[in-house]
Amino acid sequence: MANPTSRVRGAGGPARRALSAPARRTLTAAARAAAKRAGRSDVPQRRESVAAPQEERLSGRTVVIDVPDGWDDPPEPALESPEPDESDGAAEPAKSDGSGGRPPGPVAWLRGRLPAVVLSLVLVLALAAVAVLGRQYGQGRRAEAARGEALAAARKAAPVVLSYDYRRLDRDFARARGHLTGKFRDEYGKTTKSVVAPTAEKYRGVVKATVVAPPGGGSPAASVVSASPDRVVVLLFVNQVTKSTQVSGSRLDLNRVRMTMSRTSEGWKVSAVDAL
Repeated sequence: MANPTSRVRGAGGPARRALSAPARRTLTAAARAAAKRAGRSDVPQRRESVAAPQEERLSGRTVVIDVPDGWDDPPEPALESPEPDESDGAAEPAKSDGSGGRPPGPVAWLRGRLPAVVLSLVLVLALAAVAVLGRQYGQGRRAEAARGEALAAARKAAPVVLSYDYRRLDRDFARARGHLTGKFRDEYGKTTKSVVAPTAEKYRGVVKATVVAPPGGGSPAASVVSASPDRVVVLLFVNQVTKSTQVSGSRLDLNRVRMTMSRTSEGWKVSAVDAL
């Protein structure tokens, strides 16, 4: 290692002799610190403590020291970035979702709300299904009630509508019209007045109709073909016994009659009669 040299500017011989010994001790301590930096962390403090008295004595003078080979300056402390102050009100940087700040498109919007949309659709469909089932159930209950009411009205109306006696035609036709409704009531009135009444009076016709009953007794033979809350079609088996001047004795006719019953404000009425 080269011998360090020291020069003092603006000083004479006594000052140089006074500086040589402490300067050499300082440089020796610095070289030892460079060689054993890992294990001797207190050497720089020692160098400062040794050099401090000399600096006090040489206050106001300039000292130039040659640095020996192998000397490394101690590492500079890393500058720490100042932590943001929570009290300054600075907002945190907004998180980026990769959309560049643009509003989400229809697909992204729908994807984010897909569970809610599916749940809403399921709820709407469930409510619609409940409404339909409830309506069908209510109609079924009303149709079932209509079957019994219309069937009973048809059994009662058939003998009156299909019977007459030439001796009391006005009374019989009036009673029959009481069981009719709608256009069929008007047609019945026209037909009985223009066709049935003149024929019955000329030939003294008497017709007696009855709904067939089982031999052992029970309800007359009638059944429901179709039914809705306001309209029921009934099939009846009707026997008609006819007497007139054109027939010797009496004649029995076995008829099947399809009678349509309609709900009115006055109850179930006959709206159509078809002979099968």
